[in-house]
Amino acid sequence: MPSISVSNARATLPELLDLVLAGEEVTITRHGRPVAVLVRPDVLAVRRAGNALVQAERLRELIESAHAFPLEDTPSISTSRAGELAAEVAGDRDPR
Repeated sequence: MPSISVSNARATLPELLDLVLAGEEVTITRHGRPVAVLVRPDVLAVRRAGNALVQAERLRELIESAHAFPLEDTPSISTSRAGELAAEVAGDRDPR
């Protein structure tokens, strides 16, 4: 992945965009430290979707493991305490 300084990126933006269109990723640096990466939108969408799929799989695993621990028949808090908590949450919400 090519790396280029901010000042050089300003001067060569059209050429950088051609590299990105050709499939390259270009890292833009400031004072020698990476601050941004130019990448095609379709590549970015695939990466985001991949992350969402990983998270969905993790959620599925958690749900599966939760099936091994059935809930007790008796509630762990009283009905009045549940009402108090619900009222507290409702009071903290923005009325917009």
